[in-house]
Amino acid sequence: MIKDGVIVDTSVFINFLKGKEKYAMEVTALLEKNRVVTTGIIIAELMQGIRKKEEEEHIAGLMSSITILEIPTELWVKAGKLSSSLRRKGTTLPLTDIAIAAIAIDYNLSLFTLDKHFEQISGVRIYKI
Repeated sequence: MIKDGVIVDTSVFINFLKGKEKYAMEVTALLEKNRVVTTGIIIAELMQGIRKKEEEEHIAGLMSSITILEIPTELWVKAGKLSSSLRRKGTTLPLTDIAIAAIAIDYNLSLFTLDKHFEQISGVRIYKI
């Protein structure tokens, strides 16, 4: 696995792709150090927001250079249990984000995100800049 890997969440990737300086610089540095990790959920979220063919090509090129983790059945089970546990405490989060959190926890990766609700999930290490 990638040493000191960082899952770059959709919210950060969007800002990176828009060229927002703070995120563009940090994601670029992570890419240069081969630390960026993603998953199919994040790729799908990025693809659903595509407006132009150039954006699709840019994202495809970017994803070809990043480690992509697939979610095996056991991890979906963990995500479901995590979601259930949070709901019992009164916290309902999108299952896509629960799955991303489960990957981060299971693979011991940090999560670079702008979504504050990830902080409610015990065991998720938020990447800070």
